[in-house]
Amino acid sequence: MAELGGVYVGLGQTVRCRSLDEYNAVDEVDEMVATERELAEDAQWKKIQQNTFTRWANEHLKTVEKHIGNLETDLCDGLRLITLIEVLSGKRLPKHNKKPSFRSQKLENVSVALKFLQEDEGIRIVNIDSTHIVDCKLKLILGLIWTLILHYSISLPMWEGEDDSSSGGQGPTPKQRLMNWIQSKVSDLPITNFTTDWNSGKAVGALVDAVAPGLCPDWQDWDAKDSVQNASEAMGLADDWLNIPQLITPEEIVNPNIDEQSMMTYLSQYPNAKLKQGAPLRPRTNPNRVRVYGPGIEPTGPIAGAPANFTVETFSAGRGQVDVFVENPKGQREPVDARFNNDRNLTYSIAYTPKMEGPHKVTVKFSGREVPKSPYTVQVCVR
Repeated sequence: MAELGGVYVGLGQTVRCRSLDEYNAVDEVDEMVATERELAEDAQWKKIQQNTFTRWANEHLKTVEKHIGNLETDLCDGLRLITLIEVLSGKRLPKHNKKPSFRSQKLENVSVALKFLQEDEGIRIVNIDSTHIVDCKLKLILGLIWTLILHYSISLPMWEGEDDSSSGGQGPTPKQRLMNWIQSKVSDLPITNFTTDWNSGKAVGALVDAVAPGLCPDWQDWDAKDSVQNASEAMGLADDWLNIPQLITPEEIVNPNIDEQSMMTYLSQYPNAKLKQGAPLRPRTNPNRVRVYGPGIEPTGPIAGAPANFTVETFSAGRGQVDVFVENPKGQREPVDARFNNDRNLTYSIAYTPKMEGPHKVTVKFSGREVPKSPYTVQVCVR
């Protein structure tokens, strides 16, 4: 079992952490026995958490051209911790040592930071003091960073669509507040946690499209087996068009050992995301719902030199472009006439005239993807 004051919370179990009230408020699961493997210093979820918290801190520090390379050691003199708190709070901290070289000076700097958080920002910190930061106690450092994330990224901001009673320490816990917001946005998926429900990458795509309808409309058609590809596409769109940096990598999100604190840190960026101008919004399309029928795609029947006709119906598939290609036995493309009928079922009348006998390949695509059963093999005969 982790020592008191530890901050790691693993997947599917809880290690009690009593160092920070804010941290305890998030994890309401009963204490369970943790395995040695889950508590190992090199456990994957611990690495993911450290990576995520470091990226979160650096995302804020870059506004003042500062950077944290190693979260375990880079806060030990208090300077970057003070800078991070100043960026987050928008306030200047009291006088401190600008060039600390002695341990006593480092302790004073960290004490300035912790005192400011408690007395000026109203953040209660329990069982952690300046020695833990100066002595590079990683578990407690992560606990402190998590407290900052909870306060400044999840609890404090007002989110669009919320009333005043939904934030600022009233109502649900920060964890439940974020979950409630996500569930209100993504009603098509049964999202109930911040770990396994995100492993396929589809939930990220659904959230991106919910925040910016039309930005990621095809997420429902994604194969859960393509989890890294799914997460990469969704997170890339969020990064490019919603200004949501990838505090977690796609590989980390789909990792079954992902911890909920890391996921919450990343997802907390979505409620106030704003869509950039020029975003490639498009309606949702589903090529699987396109119907293709008529003698021109039947295995037998078309005659060389005579028109072969068929219909493409797109009513249930959304708005998209229909492309048809006909390839003769020599691998050459035949001319195709495609006419949109602008009728109730949004049909296209397709006609082509094969010039030779033998197997022809008819490919039908909708919004760039092949429809069911495409390509069709059509045996053309002579009279």
